[in-house]
Amino acid sequence: MGIMSVFQSLRAAFHHPADAPAIRMPDELPTAAFRAQHPTLPANLPISLRPLTLDDEDEWNDVRWRNRDWLAPWDSDDPLHGSPLTFNAWITRQRRSEERGTGALFGIIHRGRIVGQISVGAISYGSMRTGIVGYWVSQQFAGHGFAPLALAILADWALADSTGPQLHRLEIAILPENHRSRRVVEKIGAHDEGLRLRYMFVNEQWRDHETYSLLADDVGNGFTVRLMFGC
Repeated sequence: MGIMSVFQSLRAAFHHPADAPAIRMPDELPTAAFRAQHPTLPANLPISLRPLTLDDEDEWNDVRWRNRDWLAPWDSDDPLHGSPLTFNAWITRQRRSEERGTGALFGIIHRGRIVGQISVGAISYGSMRTGIVGYWVSQQFAGHGFAPLALAILADWALADSTGPQLHRLEIAILPENHRSRRVVEKIGAHDEGLRLRYMFVNEQWRDHETYSLLADDVGNGFTVRLMFGC
């Protein structure tokens, strides 16, 4: 393969963010379009997803503060120890990610309140069309099935919804001892792709992670529908 062909192949795989389409953030997930295509989906799911905004600062900070010890073992960090972001700076950065097509962040909403968070980031387009998913749920609501449902809703939007980024693959990376998170991906039928060495910086260490994937080919009648009805 010639030098120009190699360059073109790499460019197609990693599609420069400047060329990426902006992500059209929905007001809420599941979208009305998804519900119209899946009329058997219950009208009132236990949770929905919506973009976080600057107005969420007090509520989000309260949830994170109450769950700081619960979430601490799984919190990733910056190995170069950059300055921490304020909530406003974090949300502003997230809006830029949406405009550049590289990430989308949602609050997990139960009865009008934030009970967790889920995001897809590090999005690449071209011949890969992939993104990395992260999520957490308040300890108060652990075991209620909110995390797998949030992942199913996000996957349906990111992989198959015409209003989403229409990715081919989502990746979820889990610390080997995080048994709760492993059950989340198992419940929606994610593919086990094995161990990645020193994959992410967590609690001052580069840690191995188990990786799982969801593919557009897996969507079928919808991850959300299959999770809700066990089919």
